[in-house]
Amino acid sequence: MPEGHTIHRLAADLSKDFVGAPVSADSPQGRFSEGAALVDGEMMLKSEAWGKHLFCHWESGNILHVHLGLIGKFRPVDPSLPPPDTIRLRLSNGSKSWHLTGPQTCAMVLADDLKHVVAKLGPDPLRLGVRGIRRFLQGLSSSNKPIGAALLDQSLLAGIGNVYRSEILFLCGIHPETPCNAITDHDGEKLWNLTVDLLRKGRKLNRIVTVQKEDSGNVPLSGNEREDSVYAYKREGLDCKRCQNQIQITSLAGRSMWHCPSCQER
Repeated sequence: MPEGHTIHRLAADLSKDFVGAPVSADSPQGRFSEGAALVDGEMMLKSEAWGKHLFCHWESGNILHVHLGLIGKFRPVDPSLPPPDTIRLRLSNGSKSWHLTGPQTCAMVLADDLKHVVAKLGPDPLRLGVRGIRRFLQGLSSSNKPIGAALLDQSLLAGIGNVYRSEILFLCGIHPETPCNAITDHDGEKLWNLTVDLLRKGRKLNRIVTVQKEDSGNVPLSGNEREDSVYAYKREGLDCKRCQNQIQITSLAGRSMWHCPSCQER
């Protein structure tokens, strides 16, 4: 599932391509024909992200709400090519075209609906920066869930998924089974600030890179871009990049979780 940095980057790219000019909207698949017709030919005013949710605002007051879920894709395509019938939504202005496929959510909503969705979300590191620390710490102190499970709860922290939760906890030296309310404010602030920094980096690069410069030479490069860019995620059985132990895999919140038993002592 795309994490928050991807959705924020997507919002910025859609804004760059479509904001300020009329946009044609249609549904080659047919499942979103009525929704597309509501904004077809209208001007897009802005595109924004809240965690893993994308909202595109139109001059009529309608708002396109998209959540990509596990298999959804929203990608730029060659506008001269005919769209396949699997496309839920096509946006185009003649020179730019984007195709949406397989989303978990694709709906036209109004401002009150947007507020209802956002009200259920925790602080978004890419929207709030340091201003989100207080609310995040409050969320930690009120929960006894293991932090490795809680980080996937979008009401605690909006935008984090399976990759970032493993990487952030590794860099903070926090064992994934540590109860949220056992994490000190100092460690909670460190966790939040690191999340902000990593998501900003991911948005800029349009991919997840968590390995710090000081650790980049500790383990020989494998030639696998993903493996060379992370510390723990999907590296079970491989050498830790900071010690002599091997990365282990467990399960939390129904999802696989990776950590170093030495760098992240229980």
